[in-house]
Amino acid sequence: MTFFNSVRTVCALLALGLAQVANVSLADEMSGDRVPTERGDLIIHPVNHGTLAMAWNGHTIYVDPVGGGERFTDLPAPDLILVTDIHGDHLDADTLQAVATAETRLVAPAAVIEKLPADLQEAATVLANGETTMLLDLTVEAVPMYNLTEERLKYHARGRGNGYIVTLGGVRVYLSGDTEDIPEMRALSDIDVAFVCFNLPYTMTEAQAASAVRAFRPEVVYPYHFRGSDVEAFAEQVGDASEVRIRDWY
Repeated sequence: MTFFNSVRTVCALLALGLAQVANVSLADEMSGDRVPTERGDLIIHPVNHGTLAMAWNGHTIYVDPVGGGERFTDLPAPDLILVTDIHGDHLDADTLQAVATAETRLVAPAAVIEKLPADLQEAATVLANGETTMLLDLTVEAVPMYNLTEERLKYHARGRGNGYIVTLGGVRVYLSGDTEDIPEMRALSDIDVAFVCFNLPYTMTEAQAASAVRAFRPEVVYPYHFRGSDVEAFAEQVGDASEVRIRDWY
């Protein structure tokens, strides 16, 4: 029995060592800001506009990968892909097929899934606003994203797209998707890291975005999806409500 227990111990140590090597390797492959969690650092890597990658606990997550597979050649392959909406700066089936592997899981609203080829549909989990799923030891909650202003209603109908709250290692990450400062955003609580959009005419103004951030007060906010907007004005209007991290998205 002692021999077998020793073998089990050695195997467990080897497995732990391999997992640690995998995590170190993943961390070495992805650069970006680090956010401490209960299970190692979350690494945040801006890609472009509304596209980003995150690494955590040996897993890689892509959000709205578009622009062709070559844009992601320096990043680890995704274990999970989150897609927010049907517009071309969020949904690109060719890019999805280029970056996804046989093990990649995909989460998206029904309107997105309907536009995917059959092989990607098979790997997909459909989430509607208010629904939650657990994958890869993390929780993904779909939250509303839509337009409120009369002249912008044509861009994002309520219920079609998803924002997301991803909970990993006790840290809650909010991904706004394309939205205005809707009541559901303003009512968010306990958000550690937020990615908040603003650009006209499609989403909202810097002032609207800053007002929403002051309402739900994430610890850290990353402005993204802000092409053509004044990101410094946004940061100034957020003030001391949250730490604003301006990164290179363009």
